[in-house]
Amino acid sequence: MFTGIVEELGEVTAVEILDDASRFRLRGPVVTQGAQHGDSIAVNGVCLTVVEHEGDEFTADVMAETLNRSSLGALAVGSRVNLERPMAVGERLGGHIVQGHVDGTGSIIERKPSDNWEIVKISLPADLSRYVVEKGSITVDGISLTVVDAGPDHFTVSLIPTTLDLTTLGHKQPGDPVNLEVDVIAKYVERLLGGRGDQSAGLPGTEGATR
Repeated sequence: MFTGIVEELGEVTAVEILDDASRFRLRGPVVTQGAQHGDSIAVNGVCLTVVEHEGDEFTADVMAETLNRSSLGALAVGSRVNLERPMAVGERLGGHIVQGHVDGTGSIIERKPSDNWEIVKISLPADLSRYVVEKGSITVDGISLTVVDAGPDHFTVSLIPTTLDLTTLGHKQPGDPVNLEVDVIAKYVERLLGGRGDQSAGLPGTEGATR
């Protein structure tokens, strides 16, 4: 489990295209400290499993389902990525409960800068809009954010300078894809109340959900 508090801005150093998957090598001096084979690291909000670890780099295999359902398939050598290690038991939950199981992708629609923050408008798939509410939580590229405004096909977030400086959202431009994970509590409540939960029961997981 993650919190959506990005630990560092990493970089893709190699991409190997396999028959039905891809293998990424990523650099992250902070998240690789003490990393071992089989550990989990969130990459742009997707929970991936460490295959190899050497120095400040690690490799992770990404299956076709995850490539198709997330924005990881668009990564290339030199791409910057948000990295976060799982939360340790007993630590503060600084963001919100993040599973690392991407529900879908959106794209940056527009950015409105101001003196002390920036408003970013992001497109929202129709099947996820019912989970997104004003002042609720959403994960964008692995970043725990508060929804400012929620529409039927979009939402907005307000980003402080720290978020702009230390995450991928400081560099994303209109048209760029982002990974979205809605608040898992909303999906469980819907299912328990007998709502439209069957549609969300098959939402795509990632490697972290299939181990």
